Amino acid sequence: MMGISLNERIAEWNKEAGQCTCGNPHRTVEMHICLEDGALAQLTPYLSKQNYKKVTVVFDEHTKQAAGDEIITYLKSAGVITKELFLPGNTGGEVVADEAFIVKVLLGVSKDTDAVIAVGSGTIHDLVRFVCFKMNKPFVSVPTAASVDGFTSAGAPLIVDGTKQTFQAIPPEAIFADLSVLAKAPQVMTAAGFGDMLGKFTSLADWKISRDLGEEPYCPLAYRMTEEALMECVHHVNEIAEGSKQGVRILMEALIASGISMLIIDHSRPASGGEHHISHRLEMEFLQQGKKAILHGAKVGVASALLSDVYRSLYESGQEEAFDAYKDLPAREQMQQWLSRTGGPSTIQELGVTDEQLERAMRTAHTLRARYTGLKYLNEIKTGHEA
Repeated sequence: MMGISLNERIAEWNKEAGQCTCGNPHRTVEMHICLEDGALAQLTPYLSKQNYKKVTVVFDEHTKQAAGDEIITYLKSAGVITKELFLPGNTGGEVVADEAFIVKVLLGVSKDTDAVIAVGSGTIHDLVRFVCFKMNKPFVSVPTAASVDGFTSAGAPLIVDGTKQTFQAIPPEAIFADLSVLAKAPQVMTAAGFGDMLGKFTSLADWKISRDLGEEPYCPLAYRMTEEALMECVHHVNEIAEGSKQGVRILMEALIASGISMLIIDHSRPASGGEHHISHRLEMEFLQQGKKAILHGAKVGVASALLSDVYRSLYESGQEEAFDAYKDLPAREQMQQWLSRTGGPSTIQELGVTDEQLERAMRTAHTLRARYTGLKYLNEIKTGHEA
């Protein structure tokens, strides 16, 4: 992955997508990526080039300190009219992608704003991308941690009426990811990004299952993009665990590549399978109980490790030829070892999830998405009970 810039790779992927014979529509990705030490300083020249004279910068207490203050300084010194939109935490001290925060961002972005800058990790990006879609405004991404693969997403997972749903939104037109900022992020955030990538083991296997048993759309290009990004993380787990600039560069490149694979085919199948459904179900239960949220990637990584054993058992059962997709999944212990190595939780106990909560999630999570997965097979097809 090294030696060629992400912008050059996006151009190559677009070319390959134009030649792909999978029969599914492909989106041409137009996005500028600046992933380097000192990327924040490159933001104002970009805004000038785009002729953006008035911007709104969205951040919370943590991301203000991580990058927001520095961005504001750059913008004001360049004469950019800047509105600061600070999002205070809710009663639990958290910023959540729910109705209340959507309204706060909607009210905070004026009609004459040329562009919105999202400074943060997953939640702030989801709020901004949804509001910008509704207001027809471009947005620029400034990640403060290599924590999720959703920075490039065109969909916004939002909590509405207590249920997590994905809504149409827009991807950023540019990403400015500063290695100095990413390397200073708490290691648990970096570990969550690694967990999100590790989840591709089960999501990619589930995608083959959905193709073979569910007749769902499949694209070998998007599969390869995601698999290469995943293996890059596995091969460099030690650098990622150190939280060095080199480690966060490798991880962030992988997260962006995974996100772009979803963008090209306009759905999340390559990167989101049964492990993500379990994560979403646990998140909804914690929300309903008023408990503090768990990092998305942390839940995904642990869920993927648990599912790897379950899915390999499906292969060993020999019930469907398609279950060959589960044959080479890493053992649960190996995946847990990788998760621990990067500084994240590796078991449900370390996540703070009870056996009962996990059992409920394993039994019901497949109903959250109309998607064929091994989890759906176990709960509906094998038992004969349709949800």
